[in-house]
Order: sequence, then C-alpha cells, then structure tokens
Amino acid sequence: QVQLVESGGGLVQAGGSLRLACAASRRTFGNYGLGWFRQAPGKEREFVAAISWSGGSTSYANSVTGRATISRDNAKNTVYLEMNSLKPEDTAVYYCAATVQFIATKVATYNYWGQGTQVTVSS
Repeated sequence: QVQLVESGGGLVQAGGSLRLACAASRRTFGNYGLGWFRQAPGKEREFVAAISWSGGSTSYANSVTGRATISRDNAKNTVYLEMNSLKPEDTAVYYCAATVQFIATKVATYNYWGQGTQVTVSS
C-alpha cells in the first residue's frame, strides 16, 4: 500500500508558476512509476506528466509540454511537478499517483492515488 499526499496548490495568476509536491509513505518508493493527473469540473481526469522508477524517463501531455517539469527525489519519497506560464485552462484538481509499471500515462494503470490539490489560475 502506498499513501500519497499532495501539497502546493492554490490560486495563481495567469502567466505565473507553481510547484506541486507529493509525499509517499512507502519506503520502496523507488519501485514505482509516478504520475500527475488533473481533473477540471465536468471533465474526465487527464494525464499531465509521468516519471519512471529512477527518474531517467519522463512523459508529458501535449498541453503542458514545454511548461511542465516532473522530477522525483527517491531519498525523500517525493515527486514534484513544476509548471510555468500557467493558463486559466490549467485550473483543476491535481492528483499524484503511483504505478507498479516502469512509467505510464493512462489513469487505469495507476494503483494508488492521492487526495488531490486544487490549482486555480486566474485570468
């Protein structure tokens, strides 16, 4: 079982930046691929970014490519998502998730989820 707790959300002006963090409870954190997803009101949960076990491989949704960076610190059991040039359409609840796969981009492949953190981008 992996427990995930996100932090760092809040209200940001368009064009601004933020850094989300997700702390995991499990000591074998390095054995899990990690991802960030988001869900806006009335929409399905969508993929944002993913990172492999060791951090050597990453994947990004087209909508955030060039604006987002996912990273992980296995010593701290923490994964981060940094985003800049934020847009109102980035407004959503952001979730981190863990998968036993090396790296994954689909919601269904993730085994564990955090409770989410709200990000609101004002225009």
